[in-house]
Amino acid sequence: MSDNIIIALDAMGGDDAPDIVIKGVDLVRVQFPNARFLLFGDEARLKPYLDAYPGVKDVSEIRHTDQAIKGEDKPSQALRKGRKSSMRLAIDAVRDKEAHGVVSAGNTGALMAMAKFSLRTLPGIDRPALASMLPSPRGETVMLDLGANIECDADNLFQFAVMGSDFARAVLGRIPPRVGLLNVGSEELKGSDTIKEAGEKLRSLENAPFEYYGFIEGDDITRGIVDVVVTDGFTGNVALKTAEGVASLFSSFLRTGFQSSLLSKLGYLLARSGLRILKDRLDPRGYNGAVFLGLNGICVKSHGGTDAVGYANAVAVTIEMISEGLIEKMIAHFQEFGVETKSGQNSEASSENAISAAESDSASEAEKI
Repeated sequence: MSDNIIIALDAMGGDDAPDIVIKGVDLVRVQFPNARFLLFGDEARLKPYLDAYPGVKDVSEIRHTDQAIKGEDKPSQALRKGRKSSMRLAIDAVRDKEAHGVVSAGNTGALMAMAKFSLRTLPGIDRPALASMLPSPRGETVMLDLGANIECDADNLFQFAVMGSDFARAVLGRIPPRVGLLNVGSEELKGSDTIKEAGEKLRSLENAPFEYYGFIEGDDITRGIVDVVVTDGFTGNVALKTAEGVASLFSSFLRTGFQSSLLSKLGYLLARSGLRILKDRLDPRGYNGAVFLGLNGICVKSHGGTDAVGYANAVAVTIEMISEGLIEKMIAHFQEFGVETKSGQNSEASSENAISAAESDSASEAEKI
């Protein structure tokens, strides 16, 4: 490959595709002039957009397919019938070394199942985890898993900690990243046996590529006391949706309050600059781009309902991980600190077995992210 970073895009994935895809690329290409894009999708629909955005056209190549994964498709259905879909072909481009990473705003469960089957997991990793960022006083905090693995053992949580710390180092520049295990209390005696065992594994790790902080509670997630919050997918998904709901409720209360009287409206005018900063900090588009960590390739999920700004952020996160050599660093750290895998997911398996494995690992649960 050339020195350019090549990103494969599922141009048909998302509520407003391909509109947000092309407009998102138009935004991000200015920030990363060495980025090039492979657009997988219906050429008849994509070509008018490229004609309207010549800057995008100059850095992009269309790979035609008229097949696309629908939002309601189950992961098993997508694996069996979506081999020529825009999502699958974009993922396969990473597998075949035509692209350095892939971004899709399509069906999350299908994306996970396809990526896991096509890219496989890295040596030393049993299961990929879905990671994203949340706002905090220090900037952003990485949290994983957010729904890919409903049930996890201590080894899974240990692996998530290593992967999450590498992600925080590559994207947020935290050196060394501080890692915390989400628990019902900060005391060492609290929590399930799984949490306690994972904590002991992390605590006893010598020369770790991160600083293990210990157990944290739910209200610590957005306090910024750690750079990486580690938990199972069930807890992580509930925590994420709760945080999103609280942010939405807060915004609604604030809006209602400023509209309640003439004086409050005047107060809004006086506080407008500060409220604009608050709005920007809580804007979900700035945190768009959940990453499937642990795969043998960079795979990023954009929110399906985002706009061009949010999509551009997901692509930017992808480029940053590639630029920092995230996959290579993960491989090196797991060679030094990793645990033995139990599931044998790195061995070659039949298509039917891969489908069953993807379903048993709760790929469909990721559709809720």
